[in-house]
Amino acid sequence: MEFIIVTGISGSGKSSCIQVLEDIGFFCIDNMPPQLIKNFAEICSESRNEQGERISKVAIVTDIRGGALFLKLADSISELKNTDGIDFKVLFLEASKDVLIKRYSETRRKHPLYDVSGGELSKAIDAEIALLSDIRESADYIIDSSLLTATQLKEQIAQLFLDKPDDRMIISCMSFGYKYGVPAEADLVFDVRCLPNPFYVPELKHKTGLCEEVRDYVMQSAESADFEKKIFDMVDFLIPLYVREGKSRLVVAFGCTGGKHRSITFAHRAAEYFRAKNGNVREVHRDIDKK
Repeated sequence: MEFIIVTGISGSGKSSCIQVLEDIGFFCIDNMPPQLIKNFAEICSESRNEQGERISKVAIVTDIRGGALFLKLADSISELKNTDGIDFKVLFLEASKDVLIKRYSETRRKHPLYDVSGGELSKAIDAEIALLSDIRESADYIIDSSLLTATQLKEQIAQLFLDKPDDRMIISCMSFGYKYGVPAEADLVFDVRCLPNPFYVPELKHKTGLCEEVRDYVMQSAESADFEKKIFDMVDFLIPLYVREGKSRLVVAFGCTGGKHRSITFAHRAAEYFRAKNGNVREVHRDIDKK
Protein backbone atom coordinates (compact mmCIF):
# COMPACT_ATOMS: atom_id res chain seq x y z
CA MET A 1 0.00 0.00 0.00
CA GLU A 2 1.22 3.46 -0.91
CA PHE A 3 0.55 5.74 2.06
CA ILE A 4 1.31 9.42 1.52
CA ILE A 5 1.27 12.05 4.29
CA VAL A 6 0.82 15.49 2.72
CA THR A 7 1.75 18.47 4.86
CA GLY A 8 3.45 21.83 4.55
CA ILE A 9 2.99 25.57 4.71
CA SER A 10 -0.52 27.02 4.54
CA GLY A 11 -1.17 28.44 1.08
CA SER A 12 1.46 26.31 -0.65
CA GLY A 13 -0.98 24.13 -2.61
CA LYS A 14 -1.94 21.18 -0.41
CA SER A 15 -5.58 21.34 -1.54
CA SER A 16 -4.51 21.14 -5.19
CA CYS A 17 -2.16 18.31 -4.28
CA ILE A 18 -4.84 16.16 -2.69
CA GLN A 19 -7.13 16.74 -5.67
CA VAL A 20 -4.44 15.45 -8.03
CA LEU A 21 -3.79 12.41 -5.85
CA GLU A 22 -7.51 11.66 -5.81
CA ASP A 23 -7.65 11.97 -9.60
CA ILE A 24 -4.87 9.41 -10.05
CA GLY A 25 -6.51 6.82 -7.84
CA PHE A 26 -5.61 7.60 -4.22
CA PHE A 27 -8.16 7.34 -1.43
CA CYS A 28 -7.79 10.78 0.19
CA ILE A 29 -8.66 12.31 3.55
CA ASP A 30 -8.12 16.01 4.29
CA ASN A 31 -7.25 17.65 7.63
CA MET A 32 -6.62 14.50 9.65
CA PRO A 33 -5.32 14.90 13.21
CA PRO A 34 -1.85 13.31 13.47
CA GLN A 35 -2.92 11.15 16.41
CA LEU A 36 -5.29 9.23 14.09
CA ILE A 37 -2.82 8.56 11.29
CA LYS A 38 -1.41 5.28 12.62
CA ASN A 39 -4.83 3.76 13.34
CA PHE A 40 -6.14 4.94 9.99
CA ALA A 41 -3.18 3.43 8.16
CA GLU A 42 -3.71 0.10 9.94
CA ILE A 43 -7.42 0.13 9.05
CA CYS A 44 -6.61 0.82 5.39
CA SER A 45 -4.00 -1.93 5.25
CA GLU A 46 -6.54 -4.46 6.53
CA SER A 47 -9.53 -3.27 4.48
CA ARG A 48 -10.73 -4.79 1.21
CA ASN A 49 -13.18 -3.58 -1.41
CA GLU A 50 -16.18 -5.52 -2.76
CA GLN A 51 -13.89 -7.44 -5.11
CA GLY A 52 -11.73 -8.55 -2.19
CA GLU A 53 -8.84 -6.28 -3.17
CA ARG A 54 -6.83 -4.36 -0.61
CA ILE A 55 -6.72 -0.56 -0.73
CA SER A 56 -3.51 0.14 -2.63
CA LYS A 57 -3.19 3.94 -2.54
CA VAL A 58 -3.97 6.24 0.38
CA ALA A 59 -3.13 9.91 0.96
CA ILE A 60 -3.95 12.12 3.92
CA VAL A 61 -3.44 15.83 4.55
CA THR A 62 -2.49 17.02 8.00
CA ASP A 63 -1.47 20.58 8.75
CA ILE A 64 -1.64 23.54 11.10
CA ARG A 65 -5.42 23.74 10.74
CA GLY A 66 -5.49 21.01 13.38
CA GLY A 67 -4.28 23.50 15.97
CA ALA A 68 -2.73 21.94 19.07
CA LEU A 69 -3.41 18.46 17.69
CA PHE A 70 -1.00 19.12 14.80
CA LEU A 71 1.90 19.59 17.20
CA LYS A 72 1.97 15.80 17.59
CA LEU A 73 2.80 15.15 13.91
CA ALA A 74 6.50 14.43 14.55
CA ASP A 75 5.56 11.91 17.25
CA SER A 76 3.02 10.27 14.94
CA ILE A 77 5.60 9.94 12.17
CA SER A 78 8.09 8.37 14.57
CA GLU A 79 5.42 5.93 15.71
CA LEU A 80 4.65 4.98 12.11
CA LYS A 81 8.33 4.29 11.43
CA ASN A 82 8.31 1.74 14.22
CA THR A 83 5.14 0.02 13.01
CA ASP A 84 5.60 -3.13 10.93
CA GLY A 85 3.74 -3.38 7.65
CA ILE A 86 3.21 0.35 7.06
CA ASP A 87 5.40 1.96 4.43
CA PHE A 88 4.76 5.68 4.08
CA LYS A 89 6.21 8.79 2.50
CA VAL A 90 5.95 12.45 3.55
CA LEU A 91 5.29 15.08 0.87
CA PHE A 92 6.03 18.63 2.06
CA LEU A 93 4.75 21.64 0.14
CA GLU A 94 6.12 25.14 0.61
CA ALA A 95 6.35 28.55 -1.06
CA SER A 96 8.28 31.75 -0.51
CA LYS A 97 6.98 34.21 2.04
CA ASP A 98 6.28 36.91 -0.57
CA VAL A 99 4.24 34.48 -2.66
CA LEU A 100 2.28 33.28 0.37
CA ILE A 101 1.43 36.85 1.36
CA LYS A 102 0.25 37.56 -2.18
CA ARG A 103 -1.89 34.43 -2.27
CA TYR A 104 -3.57 35.27 1.01
CA SER A 105 -4.20 38.81 -0.19
CA GLU A 106 -5.80 37.54 -3.39
CA THR A 107 -7.97 34.87 -1.76
CA ARG A 108 -8.76 36.94 1.36
CA ARG A 109 -8.50 33.76 3.41
CA LYS A 110 -7.38 33.81 7.03
CA HIS A 111 -4.12 32.15 8.00
CA PRO A 112 -4.60 29.48 10.72
CA LEU A 113 -2.10 31.29 13.00
CA TYR A 114 -3.39 34.78 12.24
CA ASP A 115 -5.02 35.36 15.63
CA VAL A 116 -2.21 33.92 17.76
CA SER A 117 0.27 36.08 15.81
CA GLY A 118 -1.45 39.32 16.78
CA GLY A 119 -3.27 39.69 13.48
CA GLU A 120 -0.05 40.01 11.45
CA LEU A 121 0.10 37.72 8.43
CA SER A 122 3.88 38.02 8.12
CA LYS A 123 4.40 36.83 11.69
CA ALA A 124 1.88 34.02 11.21
CA ILE A 125 3.81 32.70 8.20
CA ASP A 126 7.14 32.97 10.04
CA ALA A 127 5.70 31.07 12.99
CA GLU A 128 4.40 28.26 10.79
CA ILE A 129 7.70 27.93 8.91
CA ALA A 130 9.58 27.65 12.21
CA LEU A 131 7.06 25.16 13.55
CA LEU A 132 7.41 22.90 10.51
CA SER A 133 11.18 23.11 10.06
CA ASP A 134 11.88 19.65 11.53
CA ILE A 135 9.11 18.02 9.49
CA ARG A 136 10.49 19.62 6.34
CA GLU A 137 13.98 18.29 7.04
CA SER A 138 12.72 14.73 7.34
CA ALA A 139 10.30 14.83 4.37
CA ASP A 140 10.78 12.37 1.52
CA TYR A 141 9.60 14.86 -1.10
CA ILE A 142 9.66 18.66 -1.07
CA ILE A 143 7.89 20.79 -3.65
CA ASP A 144 8.29 24.56 -3.76
CA SER A 145 5.19 25.93 -5.50
CA SER A 146 6.35 29.57 -5.50
CA LEU A 147 6.98 29.78 -9.24
CA LEU A 148 4.75 26.93 -10.39
CA THR A 149 1.46 27.38 -12.17
CA ALA A 150 -1.42 25.22 -10.99
CA THR A 151 -0.87 22.99 -14.00
CA GLN A 152 2.86 22.63 -13.32
CA LEU A 153 2.19 21.74 -9.69
CA LYS A 154 -0.27 19.07 -10.76
CA GLU A 155 2.23 17.68 -13.25
CA GLN A 156 4.98 17.39 -10.63
CA ILE A 157 2.70 15.58 -8.19
CA ALA A 158 1.41 13.25 -10.89
CA GLN A 159 4.96 12.46 -11.99
CA LEU A 160 5.87 11.52 -8.43
CA PHE A 161 2.96 9.22 -7.71
CA LEU A 162 1.23 8.22 -10.94
CA ASP A 163 3.42 5.17 -11.48
CA LYS A 164 3.80 2.53 -8.80
CA PRO A 165 7.08 3.34 -7.05
CA ASP A 166 9.81 0.75 -6.86
CA ASP A 167 13.11 0.50 -5.06
CA ARG A 168 14.92 2.73 -7.53
CA MET A 169 15.55 6.36 -6.72
CA ILE A 170 13.48 8.89 -8.65
CA ILE A 171 15.84 11.34 -10.35
CA SER A 172 14.28 14.66 -11.38
CA CYS A 173 16.34 16.62 -13.93
CA MET A 174 15.13 20.21 -13.71
CA SER A 175 15.90 23.36 -15.70
CA PHE A 176 15.34 26.84 -14.30
CA GLY A 177 16.20 30.49 -14.84
CA TYR A 178 18.22 32.32 -12.20
CA LYS A 179 16.18 35.46 -12.88
CA TYR A 180 13.19 33.61 -11.38
CA GLY A 181 15.05 32.16 -8.39
CA VAL A 182 16.76 28.89 -7.51
CA PRO A 183 14.30 26.00 -6.90
CA ALA A 184 14.20 25.29 -3.17
CA GLU A 185 13.59 21.58 -3.73
CA ALA A 186 16.85 21.08 -5.65
CA ASP A 187 19.42 18.77 -4.07
CA LEU A 188 22.18 19.57 -6.58
CA VAL A 189 22.36 22.86 -8.49
CA PHE A 190 24.63 23.44 -11.47
CA ASP A 191 25.13 26.90 -12.96
CA VAL A 192 25.52 26.67 -16.75
CA ARG A 193 25.58 30.42 -17.42
CA CYS A 194 29.30 30.16 -18.21
CA LEU A 195 28.61 28.20 -21.40
CA PRO A 196 27.73 29.43 -24.94
CA ASN A 197 24.37 31.20 -24.96
CA PRO A 198 21.98 30.61 -27.92
CA PHE A 199 19.98 33.66 -26.85
CA TYR A 200 22.40 35.83 -28.85
CA VAL A 201 21.96 33.81 -32.04
CA PRO A 202 18.97 35.32 -33.92
CA GLU A 203 17.70 32.05 -35.39
CA LEU A 204 17.90 30.32 -31.97
CA LYS A 205 16.80 33.10 -29.64
CA HIS A 206 13.09 32.20 -29.66
CA LYS A 207 13.62 28.44 -29.50
CA THR A 208 14.38 26.33 -26.43
CA GLY A 209 16.76 23.59 -25.42
CA LEU A 210 14.15 21.05 -26.46
CA CYS A 211 15.12 21.86 -30.06
CA GLU A 212 18.01 19.84 -31.40
CA GLU A 213 19.69 22.83 -33.06
CA VAL A 214 19.79 24.67 -29.73
CA ARG A 215 21.33 21.68 -27.97
CA ASP A 216 23.86 21.27 -30.77
CA TYR A 217 24.90 24.92 -30.42
CA VAL A 218 25.34 24.62 -26.65
CA MET A 219 27.24 21.34 -26.81
CA GLN A 220 29.55 22.20 -29.71
CA SER A 221 32.11 23.79 -27.39
CA ALA A 222 34.73 21.66 -25.64
CA GLU A 223 33.90 23.36 -22.35
CA SER A 224 30.27 22.18 -22.53
CA ALA A 225 31.30 18.60 -23.24
CA ASP A 226 33.82 18.58 -20.39
CA PHE A 227 31.33 20.23 -18.05
CA GLU A 228 28.71 17.58 -18.84
CA LYS A 229 31.11 14.69 -18.34
CA LYS A 230 32.26 15.97 -14.95
CA ILE A 231 28.66 16.50 -13.78
CA PHE A 232 27.52 13.06 -14.88
CA ASP A 233 30.56 11.43 -13.27
CA MET A 234 29.89 13.22 -9.98
CA VAL A 235 26.18 12.38 -9.89
CA ASP A 236 26.95 8.77 -10.79
CA PHE A 237 29.25 8.70 -7.76
CA LEU A 238 26.69 10.33 -5.46
CA ILE A 239 23.58 8.30 -6.34
CA PRO A 240 24.61 5.08 -4.52
CA LEU A 241 25.52 7.15 -1.46
CA TYR A 242 22.11 8.84 -1.43
CA VAL A 243 20.36 5.49 -1.91
CA ARG A 244 22.32 4.03 1.00
CA GLU A 245 21.10 6.87 3.20
CA GLY A 246 17.49 6.10 2.25
CA LYS A 247 16.91 9.05 -0.09
CA SER A 248 14.07 8.24 -2.50
CA ARG A 249 14.20 11.29 -4.77
CA LEU A 250 17.12 13.31 -6.12
CA VAL A 251 16.50 16.67 -7.80
CA VAL A 252 19.36 17.72 -10.09
CA ALA A 253 18.80 21.30 -11.27
CA PHE A 254 20.52 23.19 -14.07
CA GLY A 255 20.22 26.97 -14.18
CA CYS A 256 20.89 29.58 -16.84
CA THR A 257 19.74 33.18 -17.02
CA GLY A 258 16.20 32.72 -18.33
CA GLY A 259 15.71 28.96 -18.14
CA LYS A 260 15.16 28.54 -21.89
CA HIS A 261 18.31 27.34 -23.63
CA ARG A 262 21.39 26.10 -21.77
CA SER A 263 19.59 24.86 -18.66
CA ILE A 264 17.01 22.94 -20.71
CA THR A 265 19.78 21.49 -22.87
CA PHE A 266 21.58 20.05 -19.84
CA ALA A 267 18.42 18.93 -18.03
CA HIS A 268 17.23 17.13 -21.17
CA ARG A 269 20.59 15.47 -21.81
CA ALA A 270 20.90 14.52 -18.13
CA ALA A 271 17.42 12.96 -18.19
CA GLU A 272 18.35 10.90 -21.24
CA TYR A 273 21.63 9.83 -19.65
CA PHE A 274 20.20 8.78 -16.27
CA ARG A 275 17.09 7.25 -17.83
CA ALA A 276 19.30 4.88 -19.79
CA LYS A 277 21.02 3.82 -16.55
CA ASN A 278 18.23 4.07 -13.99
CA GLY A 279 14.91 4.22 -15.80
CA ASN A 280 13.09 6.11 -13.03
CA VAL A 281 13.74 9.64 -14.26
CA ARG A 282 11.59 12.77 -14.54
CA GLU A 283 12.34 15.76 -16.77
CA VAL A 284 11.02 19.12 -15.53
CA HIS A 285 11.45 22.52 -17.23
CA ARG A 286 10.19 24.98 -14.64
CA ASP A 287 10.52 28.24 -16.54
CA ILE A 288 10.11 27.17 -20.15
CA ASP A 289 6.81 29.04 -20.48
CA LYS A 290 7.93 32.21 -18.71
CA LYS A 291 8.01 35.34 -20.84
